[in-house]
Amino acid sequence: MQQREPEASIREAQAAALAALPFDDVDDFAAADRGFIGTLDDPKIRNDKGEVVWDASTYDFVEGDAPDSVNPSLWRQSKLVAKHGLFEVVPGLYQVRGLDLSVMSIIEGDTGVIVVDPLISVETAAAAMALYRAHRGDRPIHAVIHSHSHIDHFGGVLGIVSQADIAAGTVQIVVPEGFLEHSVAENVYAGTAMARRAGYMYGAALERGPKGQVGAGLGQTTSTGNPTILPPTLEVTTTGETHTIDGVEFEFQMAPGTEAPSEMHFYLPRYRALCMAENATHTLHNLLTLRGAVVRDPHVWSQYLTEAIERYGDEVEVVFASHHWPTWGNDEIRAFLAIQRDLYGYLHDQTLRLLNQGYNGAEIAEMIELPPALQASWSTHGYYGSVSHNVKAIYQRYMGWFDGNPARLWPHPPQALAERYVAAIGGVDRVVELAQEAFDTGDYRWAATLLDHAVFADADHETARVLYADTLEQLAYGAENGTWRNFFLSGATELREGSFGTPTQTAAPLIIAQLTPEQLFDAVAIRVNGPKAWDLDLSLDVVLTDLDRSFHLTLRNGVLVYVERDADPATPLQLTLSKPRLIQLAGGDTDSDGIEVRGDGGVLRQILGVLDQGDPDFEIVLP
Repeated sequence: MQQREPEASIREAQAAALAALPFDDVDDFAAADRGFIGTLDDPKIRNDKGEVVWDASTYDFVEGDAPDSVNPSLWRQSKLVAKHGLFEVVPGLYQVRGLDLSVMSIIEGDTGVIVVDPLISVETAAAAMALYRAHRGDRPIHAVIHSHSHIDHFGGVLGIVSQADIAAGTVQIVVPEGFLEHSVAENVYAGTAMARRAGYMYGAALERGPKGQVGAGLGQTTSTGNPTILPPTLEVTTTGETHTIDGVEFEFQMAPGTEAPSEMHFYLPRYRALCMAENATHTLHNLLTLRGAVVRDPHVWSQYLTEAIERYGDEVEVVFASHHWPTWGNDEIRAFLAIQRDLYGYLHDQTLRLLNQGYNGAEIAEMIELPPALQASWSTHGYYGSVSHNVKAIYQRYMGWFDGNPARLWPHPPQALAERYVAAIGGVDRVVELAQEAFDTGDYRWAATLLDHAVFADADHETARVLYADTLEQLAYGAENGTWRNFFLSGATELREGSFGTPTQTAAPLIIAQLTPEQLFDAVAIRVNGPKAWDLDLSLDVVLTDLDRSFHLTLRNGVLVYVERDADPATPLQLTLSKPRLIQLAGGDTDSDGIEVRGDGGVLRQILGVLDQGDPDFEIVLP
């Protein structure tokens, strides 16, 4: 891959950031090192085929002063997040950090341990648990707590416990209300598109290095091992709810609709420790993650942080979370949580103030500046989320995609719009000429806009593609936000080398297996090719033998509808099978045993014939 050096304008911007920010404040480095016990002898974690799914050593280059090709603030954050190993938070409470995107916490009880958030992959979770046991002994696991419904907090669960442990009742799976529904739905309904975009966001396919991927702000990147899930045995529903596990009392605080639709905090009186899940980390978080998701609610996020301060602020002595390093000391904790609370509250309130004055999301994103006290805190910097895209997300949450200007109500789609812009400007060559002028003056945002139109009008225009890649690369070099850097570099990589596809697959078989019948039918319905199915009028009954449930399905007007009811002998087709066999059938397996067919098998063939598969390699930076 042909990479350019940072241009003069980028070098000047890096120098300005270095001069403006308090790099002499090294408190976070002391906190990130505090309690270090040891790390893996071999930083490469492999799957059962010997393939590397995580290699902490690929970030060994992140040391010393920032190179010109990395924003110095992001470089500082990556130095902190790249630290890996087992750390003592307080005696009896430990964390394994730097072995996946997230952090795994281990709480010692009377006879064993409770594990919190077992990473993305079974391989990384198993390695993290082995590291703990190498230093603390082979203590049995009595419970696994999933603080919220994102895959980096449950995917590795079968790396540390087994289904047999759950069946025997020796291990509890403790989750917030709605966990299973949200966990599986997010990875299936829009899972193909989210996973493809996550490849851009986390840069898992990018080369590591000063001109490549240096981290994602919240963690370094995603592991590429095997994700799994287990159904919960205990669902927490109420703030103030307490449970004692292996002698350790947990008091839970519900926080739905914050960083995840299903999320909770908990307090441990024994350790005077408060777990904030992913709602108070050392970065501005996402209100709309760049991989795609439902817009999160900064207003309730801020309120739950206030509630945590009020409930636990008088006695807590350490705060830990599912990412980054802890915060110790009551005064420090109250200040940290208040700053985080004010951050989300300020963005919410000021965006609403300005949208009520008639400004749209893009305009507000350029207008908002954080108050000096917030700007002075490293924990508010946009390494993962950003003020820019979070403000646009708040606008979208309240106002939708349309900004009220009628000229923007019905624009042409990107390719058709690009063709018209390019023609109006005077052709692709003229567009590239103007983009080169913008590039040479350091106006990379304008250059990227012009070149976006150029390649959408003529995807094979080599000069446009080369300059576009160079432009995205310069934008990456200057980005403080880790995920922005990864997006820019991913676009540059695909312009130069072609699609790298989807590095991390989240719709794993064990996750799909947890779909309810209703969710499974919904997942099939969104695959129906509407136009191909317009003229079909089909019905069938599905009898699920293992669940003792029956559903009547119809496909009319391109819409698959289901209702739960007893099978009717008059229905043209009845399928009798188990839910696992139904999942296989939805995936296209019509030949394996396990299906009893009564009636017209042609109904099933017609339905399967109008189902589309998602494309994990769809273009992002090209039409």
